[in-house]
Amino acid sequence: MPLQMTRDVFITCAVTGSGSSQDRSAHVPRSPEQIANSAIAAAKAGAAIVHCHVRDPETGVPSRDPKLYREVTERIRDAEVDVILNLTAGMGGDIVFGPPSAPLPLNDATDMVSAEERLAHIEDCLPEICTLDCGTMNFAEADYVMTNTPGMLTTMGARMEALGVKPEIEAFDTGHLWYAKQLVKDGVLSSPALVQLCMGIPWGAPNDLNTFMAMVNNVPDDWNWSAFSIGRDEMPYVAASVLAGGHVRVGLEDNLWLSKGELATNEALVSRAVTIIESMGATIMGPDAVRHKLNLTKQAPR
Repeated sequence: MPLQMTRDVFITCAVTGSGSSQDRSAHVPRSPEQIANSAIAAAKAGAAIVHCHVRDPETGVPSRDPKLYREVTERIRDAEVDVILNLTAGMGGDIVFGPPSAPLPLNDATDMVSAEERLAHIEDCLPEICTLDCGTMNFAEADYVMTNTPGMLTTMGARMEALGVKPEIEAFDTGHLWYAKQLVKDGVLSSPALVQLCMGIPWGAPNDLNTFMAMVNNVPDDWNWSAFSIGRDEMPYVAASVLAGGHVRVGLEDNLWLSKGELATNEALVSRAVTIIESMGATIMGPDAVRHKLNLTKQAPR
């Protein structure tokens, strides 16, 4: 198969994530101010899109508090640097069972809420993009299931579209792409859709290149997509994604290290990605060009 390298590439920076990384690096932002400042620094380094979660400012524990999202949104939009805002809608679908001998009642760590509650901050902040995790999967820990039923995804996807917020389909395996195409066929999501290929997340799609290309080949030709992998494979996937015809995601959500023994910042990861992309002969897209490409609408928060 001939290479179909992307010549104009946009970079997404995943700023902080919802994992337990806050105590592994002082660079992982916790407060809304820290998250916004890190997002702004990433934008200055070349990211056209910033993908944001929020955390409890004191503990660093991931949060769904709409007030924290509102503060992050306002700080980013009030900045002198233009950037596309992408907020997660992935939280609130966590089921943690008891041990195999007694799976019920559910563990107290379960956080399973309604579609309306999962989208409360999206309705309030009206980002240009928000994520739609397009399937249910075992997610690393022994008894934790990331839960996104077809009914939940239909309801959430339709509401995102009604709000004028572009869903970014998070595909952790090929079946997630299969269902994403069904959502478009059913008229829930508009086409061309936007996809993020999430590689190497236990226990989704492994990040070997054969699996990656199987994922790529399951994305419709007219859709827009980007990809990432985690840890030490983050930067190799910058090159792999561009070579395969896609766009790029980096950031502290996916990887804490710039090199062995050197903790990264978001802007340093974006700068490294810019160097790789430009060394391949491609051009970095700015936010206005990406808005035009993805047909995004910039709205004021409610």
